[in-house]
Amino acid sequence: MKATFGAGCFWCVEHEFRKLRGVTSTSVGYMGGNKKNPSYQDVCTDETGHAEVVHLEFDPSVVSYAEILAAFWRIHDPTSLNRQGPDVGTQYRSVIFCHNSEQHEEAARSREAVQNSGRFKKKIVTEILPAPEFYRAEEYHQQYYEKCGLT
Repeated sequence: MKATFGAGCFWCVEHEFRKLRGVTSTSVGYMGGNKKNPSYQDVCTDETGHAEVVHLEFDPSVVSYAEILAAFWRIHDPTSLNRQGPDVGTQYRSVIFCHNSEQHEEAARSREAVQNSGRFKKKIVTEILPAPEFYRAEEYHQQYYEKCGLT
């Protein structure tokens, strides 16, 4: 199965998702904007509407979508609009791109549960949207932490 998330800079998000048992592959790229085949430079202008995302494949017999959602909520601040840490712009927004109606329903329930848990004092701003076309980022961005020896 596949899942796609935006939660800030895709380098660190990919690194965290790769740690999950049952995630069989990851790719970083761009999704949700208005430009076909955007480059990193295009997306960094904050004019394409794309988010930096991690697209992952997972084995649901090993890890559930609910467990992946739990990791998503844990690895970033979903109350921060268009920003994660020092990274600012719509490309760093918190977003769940759903590949089917079941994912959409589960993501919405999960967001509500996290909001109601009291874990975050501010309102969660995470978007939940149907998954549009995924544009794979340039090769040097793929598994960036591993390539740079940051693991």
